[in-house]
Amino acid sequence: MSNIAAIVGRPNVGKSTLFNRLTGQKKAIVHKSSGVTRDRHYGKSFWNGKEFSLIDTGGYIKGSDDVFEDEIRKQVILAIEEADVILFVVDVTTGVTDLDDIVATMLQRTKKPVFAIVNKVDNSDLQYYSYVFYSLGLGDLYNISSINGSGTGDLLDEVVKAFPDENIEDEEERLPHFAVVGRPNVGKSSLINSLIGKERNIVTPFSGTTRDSIDTYYKKFGHNFVLIDTAGLRKKTKVNQDIEFYSVMRSVRSIESADVCLLLIDASTGVETQDMNIFKLIKKNRKGVVVLINKWDIAKKKTNTIKEYTEKIKKKLAPFNDVPIVFISALTKQRVFKALEMAIDVYKNRTQKISSSILNDVMLKEIENYPPPALKGKYIKIKYVTQLPTHAPSYAFFCNNPKYIKESYKRYLENKLRLHFNFSGVPIQIFFRQK
Repeated sequence: MSNIAAIVGRPNVGKSTLFNRLTGQKKAIVHKSSGVTRDRHYGKSFWNGKEFSLIDTGGYIKGSDDVFEDEIRKQVILAIEEADVILFVVDVTTGVTDLDDIVATMLQRTKKPVFAIVNKVDNSDLQYYSYVFYSLGLGDLYNISSINGSGTGDLLDEVVKAFPDENIEDEEERLPHFAVVGRPNVGKSSLINSLIGKERNIVTPFSGTTRDSIDTYYKKFGHNFVLIDTAGLRKKTKVNQDIEFYSVMRSVRSIESADVCLLLIDASTGVETQDMNIFKLIKKNRKGVVVLINKWDIAKKKTNTIKEYTEKIKKKLAPFNDVPIVFISALTKQRVFKALEMAIDVYKNRTQKISSSILNDVMLKEIENYPPPALKGKYIKIKYVTQLPTHAPSYAFFCNNPKYIKESYKRYLENKLRLHFNFSGVPIQIFFRQK
C-alpha cells in the first residue's frame, strides 16, 4: 500500500523548506519570494519504520490575486482527494491571513487527517503568537521550524500514526499489480486494450488523454492479476494544469502500488530524459520493470537494429541494466503477450525467497575467490549472508568491518547474486552489518 502526504498552504510559508527537511534533500527551491514553487516535488520520507511519499504542492502565480487564490483552492482539493494525510502549513510571523482561512475552511470538511503546522517558530516568544491559529478550527497545532528542524520529530511521530494500516489488504490488493507507465502518447492505453481484447480505455492521437489511473482485471490463460493504465508522466515544466497535477499524483501512486512496471518507450523517439526519470522512479521504489519499445511496426529497421537498439538502451540504464527489453506494437499486437509473460517472470523473480543455507553455499565461495580488499590496514571477513524479510529482494552480509567495504565490492556481490539467481528486471538491495 502506498502512503502519500501532501503539503498545502499559501505561498511563502515554508512548504518547500519543510519538504526538504522531511525528505532529507534539497530538491525543492527555497527563496524568500512567494510563488517560487510552481511545479510539484515528489520525495520519500522514512520515520519510525514506516516509509511514505511526500508531495510539495507549489503556488501558482498567473496574474491577478483572484486567479492566484483559485489555483491554491484547486491544489488543496486535489490534495484532499488523493493524499492520505494533509500537512497544512501556516506562517507564525504573519498571523492568520484570508488565504489561510479559505484553505482551513476547505480542510474542515475532509475526513482525512489534517495537521495544522505553524512554521517559523524559532523561539519561545514566537510560540506565544502561534496560539492565534487555533481560530482555524483544525484542532491541535504543531509548532515547528523547518529551517533548524525543531518540532519536526514530534510532528512525524503523529503523521506516521495517521496512515492506514498496511497489513489490511483485500483480495484485489493481494493480486499481482502490473502498472503500464511512460510518457504521454506512447501507447499505454492501446497496450491495455490489446491485452484484454476490448476497447476498455480511450485512445486518441493526442497526448494526455488518460487522466486517471484505471485498474483492469486480467484473468486469461491461467493468469490472474491487475493491469493499471496510468496517466502519462510529463516533464515538470509542462505540468501546469490542475488536472495534470492530479494525473501525476495518480501515476506516482500507481508505480508505488505496483509489483512490476511496464515502461513503454516510443521507438520513433528513443529513450528521452523523461523516460529515464520514470525508470529512476521505478528503481527508487524497488519495483520490477520490463522495458517495452512500442510502435516497432513503423520503426525503420536494418539487419542488426534490435541488437544495436538493445545495447543503446542498456547503456543508458546502467548500472542497473539487467532488465528485459521487448520490442512490441500495441496496435498490431506484435509480441504484446510475450511482454506480459516477461512481466510475470519478473514478478516471480521479485517475490522469490532464497534460503540462507543456499545463499551461504553460493555466495561465501564467491567471497572466498575474491575477498573484500583491505582498507587502511583493516581486513574484512564476511561470515554470513541472509535474505531480509522485505517486499523487494534485500540481502544482509554480516562482517567484522562493514564501514570499510567499498561500493565497487558491493556491485561485485550484486553481480554474483544475479549470476547465480534470476533477478532479471528486479532491483536488489545489499546491506553490510556488524557481525
